[in-house]
Amino acid sequence: MLYCFDSRYQLRDIYFPHIGMESHCNGSVSRLGVWLDGVFSWAGDDGWTKTLGYEPGTLVTAVHLQHRAMEVEIEIHECIDFHERIYVRQIDVTGTGSSERALRLFIHHDLHMGGNDIGDTAYFDPGATAMVHYKDNFYLLCSGMAADHKGTAATARLDGFAAGQAEMGGSEGTWKDAEDGQLSNNPVAQGSVDSVFQLNHTLLPGSAARFYTWDIAGSHIGEVHALNQLVCERGPSSLLSRTRTYWRLWGEKLPAGIDSLPAEVANLYTRSILTLRTQIDQEGGILAANDSDIIGFARDSYSYVWPRDGAITAAALLDAGYQNIALAFFRFCEGVIRKEGYFLHKYSPDGCLASSWHPWVRDGKPVLPIQEDETALVIWALERYFAKTHDVDGISPLYRNLVTTPASFMVGYRDKATGLPAPSWDLWEERWGVHAFTVATVYAGLLAAERLASAFGDRENARKYSDAAAEIQAAACKYLFRADLNRFARMLTVDDSGTVVADSTIDSSLSALWQYGLLPADDPRIASTMQAIRDRLLVKTKVGGYARYENDYYQQVSHDTANVPGNPWFVCTLWMGNYLAETADSQQGLSAAADMLSWVARRALPSGILAEQVHPYTDQPLSVSPLTWSHAEFVSSVHHYLKQSAVLAESLQDPAAAL
Repeated sequence: MLYCFDSRYQLRDIYFPHIGMESHCNGSVSRLGVWLDGVFSWAGDDGWTKTLGYEPGTLVTAVHLQHRAMEVEIEIHECIDFHERIYVRQIDVTGTGSSERALRLFIHHDLHMGGNDIGDTAYFDPGATAMVHYKDNFYLLCSGMAADHKGTAATARLDGFAAGQAEMGGSEGTWKDAEDGQLSNNPVAQGSVDSVFQLNHTLLPGSAARFYTWDIAGSHIGEVHALNQLVCERGPSSLLSRTRTYWRLWGEKLPAGIDSLPAEVANLYTRSILTLRTQIDQEGGILAANDSDIIGFARDSYSYVWPRDGAITAAALLDAGYQNIALAFFRFCEGVIRKEGYFLHKYSPDGCLASSWHPWVRDGKPVLPIQEDETALVIWALERYFAKTHDVDGISPLYRNLVTTPASFMVGYRDKATGLPAPSWDLWEERWGVHAFTVATVYAGLLAAERLASAFGDRENARKYSDAAAEIQAAACKYLFRADLNRFARMLTVDDSGTVVADSTIDSSLSALWQYGLLPADDPRIASTMQAIRDRLLVKTKVGGYARYENDYYQQVSHDTANVPGNPWFVCTLWMGNYLAETADSQQGLSAAADMLSWVARRALPSGILAEQVHPYTDQPLSVSPLTWSHAEFVSSVHHYLKQSAVLAESLQDPAAAL
């Protein structure tokens, strides 16, 4: 279960029974409203000052809302219970004026159960004292109560309610019914519907009126009724308390040396680990992002499992000590990989093949619509899991489907003329060809398969994978490195006559050539390539950071490509920071890498959330937030930095050790 709010503190996304699936809001807005002695305002309206964050080390929010004209402040703490599909919220309303006032709180839900607004029902349930939304096997029970300050009362009590039609026939929604401070108590509506309930209290000067609200998700009415009884018996405050404790325990694995980093970096590390967990389904799928705003851009979302993003995230979680989550992801991958040994574009969290824009035909000829780096990186991450855990029992059931079959596919899926991987789509999902990033990851994937095969005594396959990797490495140096440019090309295409054509566009993904071990970072060819990235892809505004590639058109806001080659991406900036750490031979060099980590930390939202990219002039987040990949790369980069810092410190103390 996952809830997502926008910057105005409006509920925009509700997902269950999978993270990222189904979307029961579909981008519509659910609201929190306040009525004080005849004056009404929704929290999403202008006039409110908002601070949206989390309690340190937890996934319990710390939200502060203030409306000076209404003389009111609101403190909110909320969470998804760590064990049940229950969203619980504690709301403390404090009057800043000098008089006693009547207070009414309004909780609004505009739901599209199952992802659409056809055939929904919303009704008042007198037995549970709750509003219930349902369609098919999706149920959401919504209730609440006004409580004493200690929150010991645990009896649901609604002081008003209304169900009505929304977004159809000229009806804006039942939320409009709340704005006069009194609800109609209409008990049921069907079709495209919303609902509101009301909680009353007296607001005394200088003291807080406390409310609790909760939403319960399930597949049938009996399930949500049973969980509602649990909330009432235990009290909503106990669910907040136990979830707060759980996440503090869960997130206390901190790497050695993290105290040496700036506080903003260390804090974002912990927040990133917790944020990654919110994007991972209980059945193992790692979602790229869950943010319905992007639907308006392409009529689709990021709420899918890309094997590449998932593998990179699994590797980051392995670095951080969360092996069980990584293993669940590999089991998810084993269930969706094609029998021939490759992954298709992306998958829904339930394992179904997701939407795609990759065709099965190009120029009238059949092709595989794949990004081969996705297949390679799953093997690469799996081997990292085995190296850290030596979990023979965990790896053995996956060995054939996630090691030998895909590795053998990669051995065979190569261009006969060059020995390089055959064409596929690039990691940015925009171009068809032979990409440097794909070449580097296939090389790394084959060597990972070789190590796993050797560990399991599969010597024939181990030799086959090792030989293929060596051939790919030699071919990369022969064809991808362009002597006339003194750097690597990002992509090659081979025409029908066998002529190799290079795409010389400078691309941050060329960092993969050293990050995945095809060549060492201090190789002169890598150094000249990375220097070209530094010279050309640095965003030359006060914002800074690194773009994906020259004249990046995605979400483009400036055509001044000399200074803004593209919007700054967090992952691309972190790649450069990793290179600076890898090649540092002094504390000064290492400080430049630490500056990259701080650059990222300073551009996180106040809640600690990282977007995909930022505006090159205003620093505002662009595209989806949070992007799982951004947080995963940050976690990996922190570990890489700490490792290189330890190596450098040892070499400065004992120069012979460095040799």
